[in-house]
Formats: sequence, structure tokens, C-alpha cells
Amino acid sequence: MPSHYGFSLSRWLGILLKEFIQLRRDRLTFGMIIGIPILQLMLFGFAINSDPKHLPTAVVMADPGPFSRAYVAAMKNSDYFDIVGGAASGSEADRLLARGDVQFVVTFPPDFNRDLVRGQRPILLVEADATDPMAAAGAISVLNRLGRDVFATELPGAQRGKPADEGLVDLRVHRRYNPEGITAYNIVPGLLGVILTMTMVLMTGLAMTRERERGTFENLLATPATPIEVMTGKIVPYILIGLVQVTLVLVAARWIFGVPMLGNLALLYAVVLLFICANLTLGITFSSIAKNQLQSMQMTFFFFLPSMLLSGFMFPFRGMPEWAQVVGNVLPLTHFLVLVRGIMLKGNGLELLWPQIWAIVAFTVAVLAIGLKTFRRTLD
Repeated sequence: MPSHYGFSLSRWLGILLKEFIQLRRDRLTFGMIIGIPILQLMLFGFAINSDPKHLPTAVVMADPGPFSRAYVAAMKNSDYFDIVGGAASGSEADRLLARGDVQFVVTFPPDFNRDLVRGQRPILLVEADATDPMAAAGAISVLNRLGRDVFATELPGAQRGKPADEGLVDLRVHRRYNPEGITAYNIVPGLLGVILTMTMVLMTGLAMTRERERGTFENLLATPATPIEVMTGKIVPYILIGLVQVTLVLVAARWIFGVPMLGNLALLYAVVLLFICANLTLGITFSSIAKNQLQSMQMTFFFFLPSMLLSGFMFPFRGMPEWAQVVGNVLPLTHFLVLVRGIMLKGNGLELLWPQIWAIVAFTVAVLAIGLKTFRRTLD
């Protein structure tokens, strides 16, 4: 039998060596092999935390007595609360909650200290932003025992004769925007952003590389079309696809999962349109940088993974360390989740949405500038 029909170690080693050389030349694939495990280790090991602490909290102090101040100090010492300042009134506290600037508002009523000394169990109102039930659960459990721990040593006489499960204060926790803690109210609006991120970036990421691999890219190069004309011309059809996806998700959210729609529907679609443009711009930029469809898909996945984990969709955003929040604030999905949940669950108007809108606009402009700069007018 001729030798070429049998197994040859030298031929096998040659093929093996060729694959390693090819892999070394494909720097993007090699970077994905090394980068994805490191990225997952960093995110899951350091950034992800299902028990968030240092949650921003505002205090409405109608009775700034010694026991009120002692309670606020105990909240700080628990590490679950970061007191970001006092709210002058309940309306200002409502605005802070609606914008998402704070997770909790604690209100000390008038005569709180006097009633506490008299053993009359004054009401302590705690309002929590429950659009993300997981973020508020641990901190609320701390509040349930905080009053007894703080005041029992200072007012031992007031504790006599009270049942063991009855504290010195009457803690009233109001879970705003999602009082029943329904997970679908948080997940389904977030899925709107996740679906758009995955589909829009991926579809447009393959657009230019597909043209190049099929040989039809030469036709575009032969035309007098400018880079901005080519990029926007490829983006607009996918905008319509994205709007169809949004409509399907919103119909399912309302009629299948019962998610409320408290805000303006036209405003929601306007925000969605802005978010679609941001993702399509990113996808077309990936497409102009990548040399083939495989590289484009790799770049898309490398962007999608941190978007899922650092945006606040899967895990509480405020539970992440500061460096992870800085990275998350660069991603458009982080700001879109605040926008869509604010409109659907809180009924926020445009005046409360501007900080998040400007962040997405800045991302879109920056990515568009990179895409125009890297657009290839000639085939490599």
C-alpha cells in the first residue's frame, strides 16, 4: 500500500504547525481565545455582586434630633447605605427616586424623637426604588432590625413590655414602582434592550464583511458614494427591523406578562430609536474594521458579554465595584435600561431622562467618528 494512504506523523505535524501559524497571524481570534476567559473571570469574580451595598440614600429630616441622627449614622455603618444628602421635601425625594439618583428615601416625621422617648413607636417611612427587587432586598432586611439595635441601649425603659418582634419604631417600607416585587417588571423591559443590542449589532456587523467576502464590495467602491452615505444607507433598513422587534416585545410585555406602561408610548419609541441607532452605528463600525464575518461576530460577542453583565440587566448595577460601574456607564445598554424602566414603570417624562439620553448620544457620535475614520475605500 502506498505510504500516502497511511498515517504520517510528519504530515500531521506540518498541518498542526500550519494551524498554529495561522492562529498567530489572526490576532483578533487569538485575542478572543485569551481575552474571553480573562474577561469572564474578572466580571464574575470581581464585578458581580447579588447583595449590593453602598446604595445611595436620601434623608428627609423633619425632626433632626439625636435619635434621628443616631439612626442615620447606624445606616452608614451598616455599609448598605450611602447617605448622599438630605431632601428638603417629599416632592424632591420623589424626583430623586424617579430619576434613579437614589435607591432609598428615609423620612423622619415631626416629633420623631419625642414619640420615641415616650415609647409611642413613631412611624419611620422608607421608600425604595423597587424596579430592581434584588437590589433593595438585602438593605430592607437590615432596616428591619436596625431600629432595635440602635435604640435598645439608649432607651431600655421604652422596650419593656413590648413583644419580642415589635421594635421601638414602626418601620413602613414602601416599594415604589413595583410594590409586589414582580421580577417580570424588571426583566421584560430590560430584555427589550438586550434583544436590540444582540440583533442590531450582529446584523449590521456582518453587513460590510458579507459584501467584501462575496465580492460585491467592489461595486460600492466604484460608485461616487461617500462613507457616510454607505454607512447610513446600510443602517436605515435595520432601524425598521428594530422597531418591529420593539413592537413585538411591548405587546408581549403588556398582554402576556402584565408589565404596566405608565409613561408616554411615543417618548418610549423615540428613546428606542436613539438606542437602535447607537447599536447599528457600532455594528457598522465593527463591520468596517473586521476583515471577515468571523471577526465581526467575535467583536460583537466581545461587546455583548460586558453589556449583559455590567449594564444592570442580570445583576444590580449599584452592587458592582466602582471600576465596573465606570465601564458600565460607557455602554449604551446601561443608560437604556434606566430610560425604558423609567418610562414604563415610573411614568418619567423627558425632563427626567436627559442625563441618560445625552450619554447614548455621546456614545453614538464617538462610535460613528471611529467608523468613518476606519472605513476602507480600497480592498486590502
